[in-house]
Amino acid sequence: MNRMNYLSIVDWGIGGLSIDKLLKTRAGNVPVLYFSDTGVTPYGRMTRQALVSRLKEVIAFLESRGITHVVLGCNAASTVLPFLETRGTRLLGVVESAVDLAERMRPSRLALIGGRRTVLSGVYRRALAERGIEVAQRIAQPLSALIEAGDVSSNELREQCRRILSPLAKCSHLLLACTHYPAINPMLRDFVSEETILIDPAEEVVKRIEQWKLPTGGSDVVLTTGDPEQMRAAALNAFGVRLKTAKKVLI
Repeated sequence: MNRMNYLSIVDWGIGGLSIDKLLKTRAGNVPVLYFSDTGVTPYGRMTRQALVSRLKEVIAFLESRGITHVVLGCNAASTVLPFLETRGTRLLGVVESAVDLAERMRPSRLALIGGRRTVLSGVYRRALAERGIEVAQRIAQPLSALIEAGDVSSNELREQCRRILSPLAKCSHLLLACTHYPAINPMLRDFVSEETILIDPAEEVVKRIEQWKLPTGGSDVVLTTGDPEQMRAAALNAFGVRLKTAKKVLI
């Protein structure tokens, strides 16, 4: 690993690339070790105890490679952030960033779509309620799986979007509580009002990464516990990101 890699973005799959992509345009050449954990059970399907245990393993692995700052680019992983301990590594999740951004936008009718764990955990509902904001939530579990497979345009995806968003069509703001979802922004817009504002937390996450003032000038590293070639194909189809290499690791 290049000695300049201090930052890692962790996700079960490719969703965190939406953060990495924006980081590259906003903060210059901050080298990132991107870690995709598709070789294990999806984070959203794990029990809380299992997810905490797995993330501790991943973070310890990254720390052994010199990583000092970790972004959990996954809402499911971010729901257990309070239960994670590190050896001094800075941790950042997406939930707090998303809630802060939503509050600043002063939504009159806020809606949220996310994975099953994210919605049922209640982390967004509670955090928003503390700021006097009510939110209508919908579980959108099939969307991330389809996007993870590189699907951003199929009829199946369109019908799932229609089903999920129909009850939310007149919301003033729609919070995307999964980092996969920005890959299908144009399709999501088809099923909400023209006035609806899509809230992508990636912008706020990147602002917080910039505050770390990390060194620039190194090379990116992409590691996955799953299939590297499948990851590269999905990254290109979903986000237009060309991963030069992706290396498989076993942890």
